Amino acid sequence: MRGAGCTLNDIIDRDIDDKVERTRSRPIPSGQVSVRQAIIFLVAQCLIGLVVLLQFNDFTKLLGISSLVLVVIYPFMKRITYWPQLFLGLAFNWGALMGWAAMFGTLHYPAFWLYAGSILWTIGYDTIYALQDREDDAMIGVKSTARLFGAYAREITAAFYVGALILWWFAADGAGVGKVFLYAAWAVPLLLIWQIATLKPEQGLNCLVRFKANHWVGLALALSLYIEYRF
Repeated sequence: MRGAGCTLNDIIDRDIDDKVERTRSRPIPSGQVSVRQAIIFLVAQCLIGLVVLLQFNDFTKLLGISSLVLVVIYPFMKRITYWPQLFLGLAFNWGALMGWAAMFGTLHYPAFWLYAGSILWTIGYDTIYALQDREDDAMIGVKSTARLFGAYAREITAAFYVGALILWWFAADGAGVGKVFLYAAWAVPLLLIWQIATLKPEQGLNCLVRFKANHWVGLALALSLYIEYRF
């Protein structure tokens, strides 16, 4: 469903993407994929998601369906608010709630801490991503936290990362993790510190590399939890 959200976003943003140097080579604005083909792909993704969703308990099914509201409104947020990254975080991290609900049939506070921490993380890394397009976005009227934070983008992104780490700790502690997790999870803050310490907001390639490095952050956090579970 995250993939479906990306497809929907690309369909809605095709005219904007055509005006931004970095995104005009994407499948739809470049002509590699037609809007009709993209819609067919979107429907296929949603049907696969539905098959998965139907395997869960009733509470999780309702929770999953409710996420569609966020998925649908996110692509429009960059047109009306400087905080589209917040709405991206709300939509993209819904799985933090889904996973807990699928296991327990309800939600408890560790799931909310995980969700909130991941939202802050998303605001941080997508701000870094948006730094690449600040000039183009300003010319075409697209809003973002990268534009909003201006010269303080690095400092404010660092604050969001610190908040994410604190909330992730609350989530882990609430879920009952032990010392093994603490020893294993050191890679997570180190990766985030590296991003901020070496970030050069005016250099697009530098921002892209640090944005992409966040898949290692997610992997490190997941592996730390797995190691705690196993040992």
